[in-house]
Parts: sequence; C-alpha cells; structure tokens
Amino acid sequence: MEFEELQQIWDSQSNQSLYPINEKALHNLIRSKKKLVNSITNSSELLLIIVNVLSGCVILFMNLGTQNISMYILSVWMFSSASYLLLNRVRRIKGGHQFDMSMLSELKHAISIATYQVRLSQIMRWNIVPIGLLSVLGVLEGGKSVWIIIILLILFALAFFAGGLEHGIYRNKKRELEVLLNKLKRESSDDDH
Repeated sequence: MEFEELQQIWDSQSNQSLYPINEKALHNLIRSKKKLVNSITNSSELLLIIVNVLSGCVILFMNLGTQNISMYILSVWMFSSASYLLLNRVRRIKGGHQFDMSMLSELKHAISIATYQVRLSQIMRWNIVPIGLLSVLGVLEGGKSVWIIIILLILFALAFFAGGLEHGIYRNKKRELEVLLNKLKRESSDDDH
C-alpha cells in the first residue's frame, strides 16, 4: 500500500487528517504576530507624530523674524503631517473594534494593521521628497553654502533609500500573514469537503 492509500484509510476511519493542526498553538501564533504588527505600527505612528511636531516647532522657532518662506512652509508641512498621522491613528484604532476574537478574525485584523503599516511607510517615504525640497529651498533662501545643499541632498537620498528598505520589510511581514490566511482558508475548505 502506498502512503496516500494509508492516509485515505486513516482519514476515513478517524475523520481527521493524518497531521492535525494544533488550533490552540496556531491561534497563539496568530495572536503573537498580531501583537508584533500592532506594536510596530503603534511605535511608528507615535514616533512619526512626535518627530513631526518637534521638528515643526524647532523649524518655526528658529525662523521667527526671518523672511525664509520655505522654512515657514516646511514647518506647516510638518504640523500637517503630524495631524494626518494622528487622524489616521485614531481611525485605525476605531476600526480595530470591528474584529472579534476568533482565530480567523484576529488574523484578518493583523493583516489590516499590516496593510495600514505598509501604506504608512510608503507615504512617509514619499514625504521625504517635499521635506527635502523645502529644506533645500530654505537653505538657498538663507544664503548658505552649496556644500550644505549637497550634504542635505545626500542625506535625504539616503533617508529615501532606507525608507524603501523599511517598506520592503513591512511588505514581507504582510505577505507572511496573507500566506497564513490562505493556508487557513484552504484547510477550512478541505475540512468542509
């Protein structure tokens, strides 16, 4: 007898698969993945909000009394970014209440948080472009050395590159959760038949 025949006999006798899934362990795994994704997202949001508010304040106070319009615009941009982040954080947290505590629902919640984190990282990566542009314009308006502009451009290019790497990490985490969801759905549909 081949392995497949033995498995079919076993399945028909016990009405269970040969290698049953430990649902409690799987649920704990999903909860830990959800907790990790939620923790990363919370930390990212709070850090970005704090950095944008503090940067906006520093830029504003350093330029009070000057005619450097780009720096005033940059300050407003930073405050607007912080407001956008705060608003979306509140929406995300409110939206999390629609999920129940079932294994599948917790996994879907983890995926929704991961999706949000992927979008957030992409938006904040592209947010580097206007911040860099306004910074360079502010340095030009301030009559600073060309070397400062070159250094700023290099720093913003490195930040954009690092943001791309970070975004890739978040995309991979989301993909892992989606693969797990697809496996669970497949197992569920196999059990129904």
